[in-house]
Amino acid sequence: MTATAFCLHALGSSSEEFALLRSELAGDLDLVGIDLPGFGRSPASGGTTVEEMAVLVERAIGASGATEWALVGHSMGGKVATVVADRTVSGANGLFGLRAVVLLAASPLAPEPMAEDRRRSMLAWAEHGAIEPHHAAEFVDANTAEVLSPDRHEQAVQDVQRTDPRAWRDWLLRGSREDWSTSAGPNPVPALVLAGAEDGDLAADAQRRLTLPHWPAAELHEVAGAAHLLPWERPVEVAALVRDFWYRRIAQGPVVPADTVRVIASPRVSARTRGLLAVRALADDPAATPDALTPRQLTTLRAVARVVVPQPGGQEVDLALRVDAQLAAGQGDGWRPDGLPDDVTAYRGALDVLAPAADDGALPAVLEDVAAGRYRSDGALDAGQLRAWFEDASVDLVKQWLAHPATMSEIDYDGFANGGDGVRKQGFQLLGAGQREAWEPEGAAR
Repeated sequence: MTATAFCLHALGSSSEEFALLRSELAGDLDLVGIDLPGFGRSPASGGTTVEEMAVLVERAIGASGATEWALVGHSMGGKVATVVADRTVSGANGLFGLRAVVLLAASPLAPEPMAEDRRRSMLAWAEHGAIEPHHAAEFVDANTAEVLSPDRHEQAVQDVQRTDPRAWRDWLLRGSREDWSTSAGPNPVPALVLAGAEDGDLAADAQRRLTLPHWPAAELHEVAGAAHLLPWERPVEVAALVRDFWYRRIAQGPVVPADTVRVIASPRVSARTRGLLAVRALADDPAATPDALTPRQLTTLRAVARVVVPQPGGQEVDLALRVDAQLAAGQGDGWRPDGLPDDVTAYRGALDVLAPAADDGALPAVLEDVAAGRYRSDGALDAGQLRAWFEDASVDLVKQWLAHPATMSEIDYDGFANGGDGVRKQGFQLLGAGQREAWEPEGAAR
């Protein structure tokens, strides 16, 4: 099933700006454009603040029934997309299933950089009603590296003209100046940030300074031959970057089944639990560098993980990378086996001992000897310490596997749905073996 990408447009535009991208990405992602209030076919009465636009988007996503989805935000829509993504990953908005975010020349969470004389000129265009055709054309031409082809230029100009003057003014006077950065922590969702090489205020340097700090799992690419209107100017190049990002960073991770997504997104699950599960469901970056271990130690731990927790099917949780993050954060279980050093030192020493066996493909047999306490080495840990470490590391790896919501679905566990944030906790009524409530997923296939 193809994932859905909900697309949020720029100031003076509409969902029509994604038509070319939709065609280019057909079969890879299903692009669904959303007209923000006052733009395209959406009335300004829906509310033109960033908060009101975010709520409209959240309602549209919820009503769509999508269970595996991404957000694409262009310029103004980038700020809205970031707010929606933040509220999704915190569990606050009741949505689940967000896999990635794509930001095209995005307006940042902080006030958008804009020359005040240009702001005044743009405000004057809509002071007495709809924006005139020559001003609309001036806006489009000022935001493109080259004049668009006639059909694209006509559509882009028409979008500016049909913008509700109130929505236009409200973004320039308020929305672009709203500062959401002070209340937003780093968002772990994988993000692709694109900037036009010839953009003005929101070029690569601005994205590096204002956008990337919010997205620790982001990558930034500059699009040559483009200014600000990326979907109109370079749809083929943008689509290629999105496609590569999706298959390289996102599609390799396990997907939470749709029926489990719906339960997690329901009022039966608290916002805090939903947020924790949202973070656990994110795809791991295969190119990520370890924080606590060396690259070779991480490679060895991945080999150990494949022995301890086989994951057939091609879509794997990178258990070793998650354990490395656990070690770096000092999030152990609060104790260690007698005779072992601290967790990081023990892991490093054990993995250095096991690295040659992992390189030679002999690791399964070696781990059998380690588990039996009969493996001898000249490394930092003796046979008894290796045995204790392997038992402890196996628990860490299994815990990371079980913590993923896709695994919970696979083993038919939905105990997290024990009551949301309301006054009345729904809980479970049927507690007998083999009994299943009407709202519960059908269960694991095996």
